[in-house]
Amino acid sequence: MTTFNELGVSSPILKALNNMGFEEATPIQAQTIPLGVEGNDVIGQAQTGTGKTAAFGIPMIEKINAKQRKIQGLVVAPTRELAIQVAEELNRIGKFTGIRALAIFGGQHMERQIRALKDGPQIVVATPGRLLDHMRRKTINISMVQVAVLDEADEMLNMGFIDDIREILKNIPEGHQTLLFSATMPKEIRDIATNLMNDPKEVKVKAKEMTVENIEQYFIEIPEKHKFETLNNHLDINSPELAIVFARTKKRVDEITEGLQARGYRAEGIHGDLTQGKRMSVLNKFKHRRLDVLVATDVAARGLDISGVTHVYNFDIPQDPESYVHRIGRTGRAGKTGEAISFITPREMAHLHLIEKVTKSKMKRLMPPSYKDAQRGQQQATIDKLQRTINRKDLKDYHEAATELLQEHDSVTVIAAAMKLLTKERKDTPVKISSVAPISVKKAQGDKRKSKGKKRFYGGRGGRNQGGRNQGGRNRKGNYQKSRNRSK
Repeated sequence: MTTFNELGVSSPILKALNNMGFEEATPIQAQTIPLGVEGNDVIGQAQTGTGKTAAFGIPMIEKINAKQRKIQGLVVAPTRELAIQVAEELNRIGKFTGIRALAIFGGQHMERQIRALKDGPQIVVATPGRLLDHMRRKTINISMVQVAVLDEADEMLNMGFIDDIREILKNIPEGHQTLLFSATMPKEIRDIATNLMNDPKEVKVKAKEMTVENIEQYFIEIPEKHKFETLNNHLDINSPELAIVFARTKKRVDEITEGLQARGYRAEGIHGDLTQGKRMSVLNKFKHRRLDVLVATDVAARGLDISGVTHVYNFDIPQDPESYVHRIGRTGRAGKTGEAISFITPREMAHLHLIEKVTKSKMKRLMPPSYKDAQRGQQQATIDKLQRTINRKDLKDYHEAATELLQEHDSVTVIAAAMKLLTKERKDTPVKISSVAPISVKKAQGDKRKSKGKKRFYGGRGGRNQGGRNQGGRNRKGNYQKSRNRSK
């Protein structure tokens, strides 16, 4: 895998990518970014969920003059949901550059959009119909557009937007750069490439179909703020021999590691900021079982091959399906079985389904374990230890002392005291983990028809309080909240 640093990405964008938790480029990004930065027109054939937004967004933002408050980048997307999500991601990528993206789509008041356009965004992400409305009203000026992107071009074809796309591209000044992305390449899309693009370079990335045998895959739908306690409870219940916890950022790795250590777990973390010597030292401890839990970023765990890993936890869901397969492949090796448990926030459920689709695997839903479940898990581990000791039948030296003890106390009290002595009790230390933005998948499949005469809003038929942008937050109750309500 290639890192963004190796691709020569500028410092402000690198800083934003690090904040987002992205260190390695996906295959489509690694191939497209250098071609885009050089100024080539590009045709990218890749599925949803492969990281296309950063693939075109990074070259686009690199080219734009932040001081010029004119539209210099244009992204055309088939649906309002996709337009909003692309604009949000471009704003995250361009956070430290002073470059701003604005989503323009149908179903929103035209006057509101005109006011937003007057604020001078350098990038507009728009659905075809609403973009043409603005162009005809002369409320969007595309005369200074340097980079144009067609995202999910085959979806726009399916939705009947092909003539709109041709009209939009013909109105952009000559000499601009065009990047076209599509999962499939039907004839009409090929015709656009032939007639409206300049000697385009082709990038084709097929999502790997990888099946992972010997690994039981689970997910827990859980709000961000409850992830750490859920991880603690799960570790206590399962008492894994060796576990790897994957987190999205270096900061998260450090915080989770410190939190686990404070709670009494034998844990250490690895990420790209550690020296090679320190990383090797941590891995050596893990390999020789002087650690129970290894916390890692994707980059740090690249090529990790340690036998005996029984559990992999995705504390943060990875950005693409291939990273998911790479992560969980750290367990279930050499013919042994393993478990992979992913913590998914409600807003990331669509991304989970994408991973399932691409990897052709189905994750089983688990309810979040409670603290009482964790206590019972630890007690069961103690019972298992006692049972193994009894089965070894080498206890004669202890019979006399045991008999004397039973003369003073009943057997239940004696066994309970032995269990208390042997059971690892978690330290009740407060731990705070900084939050990260959820990974959202572009829902270009959502609506394949143009709206005819009906007012429609982002996120559904109603306004924001009936779903909308809040559907993954306060207004949506995941299984964690439902289970809590049932237990009250």
